[in-house]
Amino acid sequence: MIIKEINGKKPVLGTNTYVAENATIVGDVVMGDDCSVWYNAVIRGDVHFIKMGNKVNVQDGAVIHCTYQKHPTTIGNNVSIGHNAIVHGCTIHDNVLIGMGSVVMDNCVVESNSIIAAGAVVTQNTHVESGSIYAGVPARKVKDVSPDLTKGEIERIANNYVKYASWYKED
Repeated sequence: MIIKEINGKKPVLGTNTYVAENATIVGDVVMGDDCSVWYNAVIRGDVHFIKMGNKVNVQDGAVIHCTYQKHPTTIGNNVSIGHNAIVHGCTIHDNVLIGMGSVVMDNCVVESNSIIAAGAVVTQNTHVESGSIYAGVPARKVKDVSPDLTKGEIERIANNYVKYASWYKED
């Protein structure tokens, strides 16, 4: 793994956090507890800060970045960022699933209990209302998230990644 200080700012990882051997975390990054950063994921806090809550998983190949002097990236608790997703200069609230291969661009806000579908492109300045599923290019609301989907997918995936990370920790 690469955990690197940039411009006097060094990443701070929470307790019980797993970082894969070839993941990269640089600069002004603060992560909560029970997080995981998987293979080939990049979290780059070199041009602005990145703040992540507890129980956030950044899956294989995902990229989290910001916009220089304009848009930091803030991620709440219980968030799953799917394989090869890009989260850039935006705010992601609690209990959110960012689907595989999706893109969330600058100055977007994704409110709690929402899902960004796989492959969706959430264009700059979009506000995703709480409890919504957004899909497509450009992403648009396609339906509401049911309470069963919140429990069955958003929470299940976040909890599973805490479990998966435990398998990789050295004794």
